[in-house]
Amino acid sequence: MGLIQIMTALAETVGNNNLGLVAIGAGIAIFTAGLSSVGEAMIASKAIEAMSRNPEQQSKMQSTMILAIALDESCGIYALIIAILIIFILGGKA
Repeated sequence: MGLIQIMTALAETVGNNNLGLVAIGAGIAIFTAGLSSVGEAMIASKAIEAMSRNPEQQSKMQSTMILAIALDESCGIYALIIAILIIFILGGKA
């Protein structure tokens, strides 16, 4: 069962008075995306600190940092997609 089918099944159970709960769910998803940006900042700061301590390994650390930030950013994008799905699928039914 895919995500759209699960959310459609949830949308059928949402009543007219539960629009606030839909907003809270979307807010929680966006909060997760915000935590992802904090994680990106921590990755970048630690990588810069490591590069300043060991400059000859800069290229290796920089490529690892970019990969880690890209993986962390994908989590934030997934949270944003979930928030949009919550708003438009569940919010449209409320």
